[in-house]
Amino acid sequence: MSEAEGTAAVEAFIDAFNAQDHERLAATLNYPHIRLTKSFTRVEDADEFIARSRAGEPHLRDEGWDHTEIGDINPVHVGQDKVHLVLTMNRCRADGTVYNAFETLWIATLVDGHWGIQFRSSYLAPR
Repeated sequence: MSEAEGTAAVEAFIDAFNAQDHERLAATLNYPHIRLTKSFTRVEDADEFIARSRAGEPHLRDEGWDHTEIGDINPVHVGQDKVHLVLTMNRCRADGTVYNAFETLWIATLVDGHWGIQFRSSYLAPR
């Protein structure tokens, strides 16, 4: 069943991300939350994540972002309390045009009864 919960955690994250509902987005994570892009970023709690998420929203809007779609989602390692998922994400403009597609590895974990995303590593490269 953990495969379904891991996938549901990803979908909840994307729904909240598309709404730019920073509080709901923070609730889709487990902490500390780690993100690997060019370097590691560690976020200790929801308050810190909300502040970072709010600060990043103008950058998304400036690049023409309207929403993100999951192109593919493939669980590659599934355990009772952890799921590794390989995703393809599509950043889209308001008209649905995909302007950036990238692969990413996310790890969903079960912590204190809550399934949340705890790790994200992306290869984001503008088209």
